[in-house]
Amino acid sequence: MRKSNYGFWEIIKNIVFIIKTKLLVPKARLIRFPITIRGRRYIDFGINLTTGYRCRIEVNGKHEFPVLKFGKNVNIGDNVRISCANEIVIGNNVLIGSKVLIIDNAHGTYYGNNQDAPYIPPNERKLNTKPITIDDNVWIGENVVIQQGVNIGYGSIIGANSVVTKDVPKNCIVGGVPTKIIKVYDSKKEIWVNF
Repeated sequence: MRKSNYGFWEIIKNIVFIIKTKLLVPKARLIRFPITIRGRRYIDFGINLTTGYRCRIEVNGKHEFPVLKFGKNVNIGDNVRISCANEIVIGNNVLIGSKVLIIDNAHGTYYGNNQDAPYIPPNERKLNTKPITIDDNVWIGENVVIQQGVNIGYGSIIGANSVVTKDVPKNCIVGGVPTKIIKVYDSKKEIWVNF
């Protein structure tokens, strides 16, 4: 078990944050302020959510039920932005580093039929959305960008500074821009092996 290295004033701040957390999101463990939450009625905060400082968690548009869903024991670092217009599901025991962007939407379409033209101002282009799923026990490193339509499999690790543009299989380590598989977990040998 790891021991905390919090100083006296940080302990006091965390006690205040815990009180504010229980008033704002009773099932969360600890939300550090300041935080921006938009579309709260469309968010299921799960159980024991922990956030860092200056996070922005938002749902755009109107929905009939929660479309941004957190599982149990999700831990989010500082300066994380999660932007949902379609659906984002984050599983249990997910660890998200600081300065991460998870976004299921983009201004415009740039493939297939009916592509947006550069003379249309970006903010006037139709919002293009695809859901994101992040399975249980995933670790997302610092400065990662996870783009729309991506599924990240159970137990995978996303290396720092990576851009995830396509699905990540379970039990693997990926990294790069765009991400590529670096290692996979060999369950028979119980070790990570080069891909």
